[in-house]
Amino acid sequence: MLENLTAQPADKILALMAKYKADTRSDKVDLGVGVYKDATGNTPVMRAVKEAERRILADQSTKAYTGLAGDPAFGAVMKDLVLGDSVRDERVAAVATPGGTGAIRQALELIRLAAPTATVWLSNPTWPNHPSIIKYLGMKMSEYRYFDSETRGVDFAGLMADLEKVAPGDIVLLHGCCHNPTGANLTYEQMAQIIGVMQNKGAVPFIDIAYQGFGDGLAEDAKATRQIASSFENCLIAASCSKNFGIYRERTGVLMAVCKDADQQALAQQNLAFLNRQNYSFPPDHGARVVTTILQDPDLRADWEAELEETRNGMLALRQQLADELKRLTNSDRFDFLSTHRGMFSRLGTTPEKVEKLRGDHGIYMVGDSRMNIAGLNAQTVPVLAKAIVDAEV
Repeated sequence: MLENLTAQPADKILALMAKYKADTRSDKVDLGVGVYKDATGNTPVMRAVKEAERRILADQSTKAYTGLAGDPAFGAVMKDLVLGDSVRDERVAAVATPGGTGAIRQALELIRLAAPTATVWLSNPTWPNHPSIIKYLGMKMSEYRYFDSETRGVDFAGLMADLEKVAPGDIVLLHGCCHNPTGANLTYEQMAQIIGVMQNKGAVPFIDIAYQGFGDGLAEDAKATRQIASSFENCLIAASCSKNFGIYRERTGVLMAVCKDADQQALAQQNLAFLNRQNYSFPPDHGARVVTTILQDPDLRADWEAELEETRNGMLALRQQLADELKRLTNSDRFDFLSTHRGMFSRLGTTPEKVEKLRGDHGIYMVGDSRMNIAGLNAQTVPVLAKAIVDAEV
């Protein structure tokens, strides 16, 4: 049987990580992997997470299953964190998932159940796992323009023109904040126009929000998601706790389905539980319990928010330092976009050949499409990167 298997395409980011590990240069810089790192290159366990885990270890009396949808308390705190009061609770079905990727997968499975002929529209570019999972599931897929390689901003005219081609019932996947891989984000005014087109076309929004709190703050980063969710009868939202709680390996995510009314919510909740049963039965609980413990305790939540804000401001400072250093070296404002992008990533908008030159000549590792992880920098490596970018004639 197994001889019939064919080799699958290598994951480009994992391949890049392997090259980085094999590189013996002491001054190499890793801007490839999508994980937050502090100034020492470590991905720390947040203070509130450590305290929540201490409490759970002391108080937990069982490791029995929770439920197919996970602990309802986790769904409740995540609804509040992501949606606030923008949508009534009785309209929202929710299930815990193994990370944001699990939420994406379960959302697509739900779409396949409810609208098997729908086309899923993705930004070009988007997170590579979006098209990969859609292709694996055999679903229809199309793209809308998003990134302008000249301005390194959003190609809004192209985006709007492409959304005019959306058919009734199609799904439009939008990044809630901190667009991955570009770092270029839509304004709220632009989002209002997108909402208007989608309403006119009868499309259903699907939001991937993986970096809430990494851009302009917890509430600001959720504003677009709330704006969309409150504007449609139906909306799917996949949220990840990996980044903003720093619990990558705990695989903690949630899928929320905004429904027309309470009856539809009950039906959606039953189907989401069914899909969890088919794919992995009961979702992981430890990370979800950590998040719930933090968000339910005012002191822990305050400490978590404070540390998250330190993280966000640190990345903004690195962005500004890099933009300023490039302006000094080039006597040009060509790289000012770096200070306006948000989240962990920015896309330089250069060629794979120049990305390879950065790696080969300077030990700067970034994804071939020129996506770089700003959180992989520190105050000392920013000037190194800036000089390499200039030397490579990016």
